[in-house]
Order: sequence, then C-alpha cells, then structure tokens
Amino acid sequence: MGIFFASLLALILGYVVYGTIVAKIFGEDESRKTPVEELEDGVDFVRMPTWKIFLIQLLNIAGVGPIFGPILGALYGPVALIWIVIGSIFAGGVHDYFSGMLSVRHRGESIPEIVGYHLGDAVKLFMRGFSVVLLLLVGIVFVSSPAQLLTNLINVPMPVLVAIIFAYYFIATMLPVDKVIGRIYPFFGAALIFMVISLMVMLIVNDYEFFPQRTLSNLNPNDLPLWPLMFITIACGALSGFHATQSPMMARCLPNERVGRSIFYGAMIVEGGIALIWATLAMSFFSSPDELNQVLSTGGPALVVNEISRTLLGGGVGGLLAIIGVVILPISSGDTAFRSARLIIADFMKLSQKSVIKRLLIAIPLFVVGFIVSKTDFNILWRYFGWANQDAGCDCSLDGGSLPQTARALALDCNLAGTVYDSGGYLISRLCKDWFLVANACGYRPRFGCCTYLCDSFFSQD
Repeated sequence: MGIFFASLLALILGYVVYGTIVAKIFGEDESRKTPVEELEDGVDFVRMPTWKIFLIQLLNIAGVGPIFGPILGALYGPVALIWIVIGSIFAGGVHDYFSGMLSVRHRGESIPEIVGYHLGDAVKLFMRGFSVVLLLLVGIVFVSSPAQLLTNLINVPMPVLVAIIFAYYFIATMLPVDKVIGRIYPFFGAALIFMVISLMVMLIVNDYEFFPQRTLSNLNPNDLPLWPLMFITIACGALSGFHATQSPMMARCLPNERVGRSIFYGAMIVEGGIALIWATLAMSFFSSPDELNQVLSTGGPALVVNEISRTLLGGGVGGLLAIIGVVILPISSGDTAFRSARLIIADFMKLSQKSVIKRLLIAIPLFVVGFIVSKTDFNILWRYFGWANQDAGCDCSLDGGSLPQTARALALDCNLAGTVYDSGGYLISRLCKDWFLVANACGYRPRFGCCTYLCDSFFSQD
C-alpha cells in the first residue's frame, strides 16, 4: 500500500513543483486576452466555468486510455508505476500544457497551424493531413469498440449500434460546445473520478494484498520486452499525442491564462492518477500476472474492468460503472475527435464555423470518409492509430521545444517521447536529434541524470 500512496504523492508533488516551474517558464499572463474574450461565437468559442472546462478536458484526453493501457501494462509488474509517474510529470503534463497554452496564445488555433508558425509551411501542411488522419482513426476506433461491447451486453445488432454512435458523433460535432459536450461531459468526468476512488477504497476495505510481486523485474508472462513495449502500452496514462489535438478545443473556452496549469497540466496529472489506480487494481486484485493474463486472454481489458468493478462494488453499482468505463468513455473520445477534425479543417480553410451551413460543409464529407474507413479491420486501424498517436506527441513537443524560452521545459519531454517511441523508428529519433540541435543553439544542454544520457544518445547517432 505504501508503494501506491508514495507514487500518488509523487504525482501531486510533480503538479505543485514541476507544474509551477513549467508555467513560470511559459510565462502565464493574466492581463492577456484569451481567445474566447476576442472571438466568442457561441459555437466553439464559448465561456464556461473553470471547473467545467477541467472536467471536459479530463474526459477529452482520457477515454479508456488510462484504464485499458495500465491494465495491460500491469502485466510487467510494479515497474509500470514508475513510468506512469515519470511520464505524467515530465512528459505528458508538459506536452499537454504547452499544446493547450500555445493554442491560447495563437487565438485558439489548432496544432497544425501553431506548428506552421514555428517550424514552417512544409511541416504545417504535413501536420494538417496527419492530424486529421489521426483524429479520424480515433473516432473510428471508438465507434467499433463500444459498439462491439454493447452488442454483447444488450444483444442489439452491431450495424445498428454503429449507426447510432455515428449519429451521436455527428450531433456532438455540429452543435455548440456547451450544448452537448458542456452538459454531459462534466457528469461523466466526475463519474470517472468517483469510479476509481471507490474501487481503491474497496480494495483497501476488503484487505487485498497490494502488489503481491514486489519487484522491479519484468514479470510479463508472455516474455515481452519491457523497453519499449510497456511504455507504448501505457500511453494515455503517461504521454499521448492525441491530447495535443484536444487541448485547443478547451483553449478556446479558457477564461484566463492563470488557470492554464490547473486545466492542461492538472488534467494530465489526474489522468496519471487514474492510470496509477488501475495499474494497482490489476496487480493487486489478481494474485499474479499469469492470472491477469488469463482474464485478458478471455475477454481483454474490458473483462478485467467488469470483474474488478462487479466484485469490489457489487453487481448493480459495479456493473453501471463498468459500462461507463468501457462504453461511455470511448464514445466521449470519439465525438471530440471528429469535432477537433472539423476545427482543424476549418482553421486551414479559414472558414468561420458560426454558420450551420459551413459546419455541414466540413462535417458531412468528414463523416462519409469516416464511415468508409470504419469498414477496415479493427486490428489494422488500432495499429495505425497507436503509431500516429505517439508520433503526434513527438511532433507537438518538437514544436514547443523550437522556442528558446521553452527549450528547457521540453527537453526531457522530447527525450522520453523520441526514445520510447523509436520502435524501429529512426525518423522519430532523428526528429528529436534535430530538436536538440535547436535547443543547443539556444544555449541549453541537459545536465542531469537520464536526460543527459538520452540526449547524448541522440547526438551520437550518425
């Protein structure tokens, strides 16, 4: 139990200490007008309370990522907790903060447009296409998975459920952000937090042994390598490029720059906490990685969520929370993925979205393409989504790191992102090497621990 609470305390201290340092480096300015103060349109630029923006941001970036990823990562043993803590503080939190605050400073524009300001038109053009493809993959993946799960639960044909989910996505993409997303997301965000806290309390009350295997050795029963597979498996609980496409949505609603740290960095730390709890649940509820692996082999992470929720919280409440965890959360990522894709396309077409007709001009072709692509095999879609997701994380961090004043804050972020996701990916390591050349030119070279080692490894590449 002490290991878990020490890890949780480390996350909190990371937010208080390192989050403050990052915000200071960025230079939050309360006197600057935010995008919603200049561009309020009642559709995408809408004033909302800070607490509501936080819960929407949390749900936007979460989905099932901090649940399914840590459950799969738990197969490697307690070493997974180290990655969640370090990744959330030094990689994911920094990545999410800068992607959100850079959007605030650029009138709420999407990541491709911001990248273009700092890295040139060629990179901007690439990022426009790349981001839309990533978001389409996210939206499609999170149509297929909840539809399949609901088919098993309520015995409704999958094509019918796919059509219903697509219809909901279309409505959420078209309507003003405060009409659907702004009303139901805070509720489900609060339910997600309540869910994990309740499960952890019941794990303690029922006197489960925390971490039966207390070792940092690789315990994976399938003999899969720790590096880099564990780090890729636990993405949304540590570092995820998808978040960079979501942060600008709430940047358009931010009332003041002073709340940027609590919303963007803070939401990532809370997501890290959720991941920490689910990794702990998976390691402690089951007596060994082999037992966990048997359940995963039978029904995947969704079955693990179902078994843990129903056992610890009872059939009624546990079943309801299990449905929220494996059905509603992926849907909450899918609808905002399509909405973000609409905003990115509108930004580069310079097309105002105040008019319903102009929103339809983008949304209809977008959903037609999405429906066609959804016919592709799910495993293939997931494979490309996973790669595109982490590559986007590297690209966003590289963009923020191209600014002299932010080079220091993003050094470790780029190191972790580039090294972890260089799975045969010479391109990513080369990108990170190029970024370090920029940082070096700005007079910065990391002088501490693993960051120095990783940086030197990039410079040693031919």
